Amino acid sequence: MQTRRHFLRSTSATIALPVLETLGFRAFSAPKVATPPKRMVFLGFGWGVTNETWFPDVKKTGMEWDLSEGLKPLARHQKDITVVQGCSNRFANEAHWGSTFWLTGANRYAEPGQSFHNSISADQVAAAHLGADTRYASIQLNSPDVANSGHGPGLSMAWDPRGKPLAGLDSPVAAFHRLYSNESTPLSERQAMLAQKRSVLDAVLEDARRLQKGLTKTDTDKLDEYFQSIRDIELRLGKDEQWLSVPKSSPPIAEPKPGLAGREEIQVMYDLIVAALQTDSTRVLTYRQPVGTLLQSLGTKVAPHDMSHYSPGDRMAASQKRDATQSELLAGLLDKLKATKEADGSSLFDHLALAYGSNIRTIHYLDNCPTLLTGGAANLKLGHHLVLPKDTPLCNLWLTMLQGIGVQAERHGDSTGVVKQLLA
Repeated sequence: MQTRRHFLRSTSATIALPVLETLGFRAFSAPKVATPPKRMVFLGFGWGVTNETWFPDVKKTGMEWDLSEGLKPLARHQKDITVVQGCSNRFANEAHWGSTFWLTGANRYAEPGQSFHNSISADQVAAAHLGADTRYASIQLNSPDVANSGHGPGLSMAWDPRGKPLAGLDSPVAAFHRLYSNESTPLSERQAMLAQKRSVLDAVLEDARRLQKGLTKTDTDKLDEYFQSIRDIELRLGKDEQWLSVPKSSPPIAEPKPGLAGREEIQVMYDLIVAALQTDSTRVLTYRQPVGTLLQSLGTKVAPHDMSHYSPGDRMAASQKRDATQSELLAGLLDKLKATKEADGSSLFDHLALAYGSNIRTIHYLDNCPTLLTGGAANLKLGHHLVLPKDTPLCNLWLTMLQGIGVQAERHGDSTGVVKQLLA
């Protein structure tokens, strides 16, 4: 098994090299820089919005626009948010999948003979760029109420480079412990467990290599995918090894109470997002947030799916109440991001790119996806209302944001280019 450490050898001694960034130990050797790092957050919800009262007036664009009823709780942040209309995912064809393809723009039928295919999500593209120096390249947050919240297939909103789902943390308590609870198992035992995992991995890889000769193209393709899975596991093991002896940060917030749901759950998850960024535990987060339990916490008895098929009356009132509450919660998150200071006196908000929205507009409509962008990291025009040509690829926005945080990408998903109107 190849050693993970580099050495200088002479006739009389073997000397371990110091920990060097170029040898893959950036987590320990990277100097503290004066400029705070960039971060990216995606907040997604299912079942869309209330079409008549969430979107701003299309006749008022640029900086001369009025907040809609559904967005009015964000009034104190209007100069720092941009609402974009006209975007959709070209291949979207399932009205109950609010986040499955939201960040990927993939064609689910792209693979012959398969009824489901996905590709890498924008957050994971960002994580590959921003995640080298943090304990977690990315954090995926979920809700126990995903089934009633219109999100569709997936274990979170994140999909890896092979289009495979990445698991998420299903409660504020689980997220808190992942971020801040140190291992009680002694270091030596954890080192031994990692060594055992790597030994098993090496053995499995060797067995797989023996099978390569004489395979059909189909079997070769399957084996290549298997090898990629092994490489993914090896990368995760390498990350675990880098941080094995580094204690986790002290939590800046108290441990959440168990059983939080709806409004309380979203509020605490937002607090955890701020805490994760503040302690630099990760620089990339997604949150697949609840809708069903949110409605329950607001005292409405309308089912979330029924709410999405609203008409004037109780269903539409429930949809509008949901919109306003989600905007109130988002406004509270922006308050905290602006109030949390960096070492240089700037705020977390100044170094963050945040997208908020859904793959669904309303009912079963998949065009004009509700989209709100904010944060100072991606060189975007803020305080604007943009109405883009109908069916502009949603991935054009993600590409614009990714390039804005420094990712050298020419395209993402079904993108056709950056949105120049967004660039500051």
